[in-house]
Amino acid sequence: MPTTSRTRSSRWSLARQLLVLQLAVILVLVAGGITIAYFDSRRTTNDRASQQSLSVARAIADAPDVARAVSTPDPSATLQPFAARVLADTAVDFVTIMSPAGIRYTHPNPALIGQPFLGHIEAAQQGGVVTETYTGSLGPSVRAVVPVFDARHRVVALVAVGITIAAISAELRDRLWPLVGVAAAVLLVGACGGWLVSARLRRQTRGIAPGELSNLFEYHEAVLHSVREGVLLVDHEGRVGLCNDGARTLLGFHADPVGLPLDELGLPPELAAAFTATETGPSEPARTEPTQAEQLHVTDSRVLVVSTTTVRSGGRAQGTVVLLRDHTELQTLTGELTTARSLAEALRSQAHEAANRLHTVVSLVEIGRPEDAVEFATAELALAQELTDRVMGSIAEPVLAALLLGKAAEASERGVEFTITPDTVIEEDLAITGRDLVTILGNLVDNGIDAAVRGAGGRPAVVVTARSEDGGLFLRVADNGPGVPEEAVGDMFRRGWSTKAAEGHGLGLALVGQAVRRYGGSVDVGRDGGAVFTVRLPKQEAPR
Repeated sequence: MPTTSRTRSSRWSLARQLLVLQLAVILVLVAGGITIAYFDSRRTTNDRASQQSLSVARAIADAPDVARAVSTPDPSATLQPFAARVLADTAVDFVTIMSPAGIRYTHPNPALIGQPFLGHIEAAQQGGVVTETYTGSLGPSVRAVVPVFDARHRVVALVAVGITIAAISAELRDRLWPLVGVAAAVLLVGACGGWLVSARLRRQTRGIAPGELSNLFEYHEAVLHSVREGVLLVDHEGRVGLCNDGARTLLGFHADPVGLPLDELGLPPELAAAFTATETGPSEPARTEPTQAEQLHVTDSRVLVVSTTTVRSGGRAQGTVVLLRDHTELQTLTGELTTARSLAEALRSQAHEAANRLHTVVSLVEIGRPEDAVEFATAELALAQELTDRVMGSIAEPVLAALLLGKAAEASERGVEFTITPDTVIEEDLAITGRDLVTILGNLVDNGIDAAVRGAGGRPAVVVTARSEDGGLFLRVADNGPGVPEEAVGDMFRRGWSTKAAEGHGLGLALVGQAVRRYGGSVDVGRDGGAVFTVRLPKQEAPR
């Protein structure tokens, strides 16, 4: 156990990895957003500074006083105060008015008046406009240079207006601080959200690392697909959440039923109801522990033991785990064992009767009545041999012949008149197997004997007819018992239906119905003083 703890603690859980990944993604997005916003703001600020400088320069160049002042002997005396007023009224850092040759008339630093302008003015000298970023006497700045025209449209002066990079950077910083605050808030909110998601994921995954989750899933898949038992997960809405290969085989699903409601899978209603039988009803108090139930169900081809476990969390049903086990072979062997027991009981009864008869014969000899002893023994042997000869002569199927002889002995012991009709003729090459024949006819005869014993008045009687018909098989079992209520005919071949009050009954007729359906036959239930069961099995090569 300590080794497992150390191994798990040495690996990051899925929740922690997801939290780190979320934080990294948020950090990259925020950093990228800030970077894009910075460059966009810088470009916008530079463009705005350039446009502002150009607008102020054009306004100065268009002023009539500027054109008149440059034609005077001392332009600086008029233009320097004018430039100072413009600086005070606008958000620019310098206004320089110069001669067409670039000699300054004005400057924020009066000591530089009369010196050459630092920058490119060639385009402005030709009547164009210059916009550039240049390092001049005040440092790097964004500037615009425009010409001043006289009345004859000659360039008589140049106007340069600029905003320093320091001023632009200060404005840019003022614009970026709100962006930094928003980015910090986004990062904080994202980190908190990532932590909440990580905490929830940690609770759901129990702090397991991704590698361990992958191993658990692989083990889960390997176990589900390797077990022979069927495993289904049914959620609280009645939909299949999981179905392994064993369940698909046992229930006869050709496609994956995951995600489908139970009522769309074509299951028998009682079997589908059993998958959610342990759910808590409206009046039943909620339980926190899993509940289990186990039932026996008969489908068209199998006998299944269904175990259901309801999984609950926080007092609420989360779903049902259904475990299916195939008891078809076991149930068949149980039926054969029951038949063998009935034959053994019949032999024991016959042995008991033979002992009584032998004592009777011996007593008749001892009292000097040998003729009566011979007559008594001969009559008993004739009756027994007559039944055996008739059965063996008309029924070529040894399993069916042994079954009827055994049931005849059992009926005789229970005081029931057992009659095999004269038209009973069975060929040897039957398509039905001896095991299914014992299941069908054995259960029908057993039910007939039980019903005849419970009958009201008269000697109990059972009449059996078995014959080959159109390459198939015809079976008829009639008794003089109380019969079957008409409203119960539709349910009597369903598991659990029985006229007996004791526990453990209600499977025989369900097995009969299953075997008959497997061969594509039919079972009819009628009345003729008691119940009459008629089975017809068509000719075919093998059971479906």
